[in-house]
Amino acid sequence: MNEQTTSTPKDKELSKSQKIKKEIISIIGIIIMVFAFRSTFFEPFKIPTGSMIPTLLIGDFILVNKFAYGFKVPFTEWFSESKYITEFTPPERGDIVVFKYPRDPSLNFIKRVIGIPGDTIEVINKVVYVNDQPIEGLPVDGAQFDKNKEERNMFNSYDYYKAKHGEANFVYRLRPDTMHASTYDRRTVPKDKLLVMGDNRDNSSDSRSWGFVPFENVKGRAVLVWFGLSVSHPWAIPGTTFKFRPWRIGKYIE
Repeated sequence: MNEQTTSTPKDKELSKSQKIKKEIISIIGIIIMVFAFRSTFFEPFKIPTGSMIPTLLIGDFILVNKFAYGFKVPFTEWFSESKYITEFTPPERGDIVVFKYPRDPSLNFIKRVIGIPGDTIEVINKVVYVNDQPIEGLPVDGAQFDKNKEERNMFNSYDYYKAKHGEANFVYRLRPDTMHASTYDRRTVPKDKLLVMGDNRDNSSDSRSWGFVPFENVKGRAVLVWFGLSVSHPWAIPGTTFKFRPWRIGKYIE
């Protein structure tokens, strides 16, 4: 004799409830995995200011390698300083790093490493000296960079220089009609700290004004531009709106 069973409304409600619970647990698991990945491996950032022009443009979306200097314990940097599973390998001269702003850790800054612990740094007439050796910049044609000049500085004149620092080959920008930040008194970078500067040397809030960056503030190294889009500002020239920059996609950051 075959026995048949029928589900009651209570059984159906229980089954539905279990299904919802499983879906919620699955969603929570995915969210945790995504944030763990962002905390430990790679994290996207958007460039909001022009302090790294011409290397990085306003509106660039970049990818930051979070394990460039060691594997982190997930989520630790959100609550205190980063804890590393492997030995921490300090950033090198020339690296572009994302870090917590020392004066307000809730803010993320991005700059180029100029000095590492023990280095002596000095700026004379806008020339940066590291351990008494100048970072020599060779003048380059700025036409290619001025095509992407930000709207608020459209009528300002800039000089561009190609330089090498550490393993990085890059171009930095100076404004010849201003003496802002033209000097920086000789200082030695303390232990476990970095001295950083923006590539847009005359328009960058960096170590010259607010000091050194502790190792524990470093979040990772910028490696790639994965999207480029600038949005017009209130002071923009009439008629200018969004600027999609497809040629920026996939650009390696050096």
